Amino acid sequence: MPPRGVNQGTKRARQYEHIKQGERERGTSQVRSEEIAARTVNKERARAGESRSRSALSVSDVSSGRRGGQRSGRSGPRGRTRDQLYEEARKLGVGGRSKMNKEQLRRAVDARK
Repeated sequence: MPPRGVNQGTKRARQYEHIKQGERERGTSQVRSEEIAARTVNKERARAGESRSRSALSVSDVSSGRRGGQRSGRSGPRGRTRDQLYEEARKLGVGGRSKMNKEQLRRAVDARK
């Protein structure tokens, strides 16, 4: 069943089913595949302006289809990319940001918020 706000027979409903089926073929559990499909569809709806509300990250981040699992299944810290942190630091007016690494940017951005 597609996420709330997605009507049966629409592009987003078909997209949801397609993503869910692909995840199931990879061996992902039913619950996890539904969650991944719903999150992806909701993000695409937000990017296209089809939803009532949207997060800043949904709009500014790389689209789900283009990213293609780029940040999934890897060890180490996750979260915002260095480029995302850099843009946030720029908007917040953090000085010296061009010489900062990802961790330094994360700390500077979190300190400013």
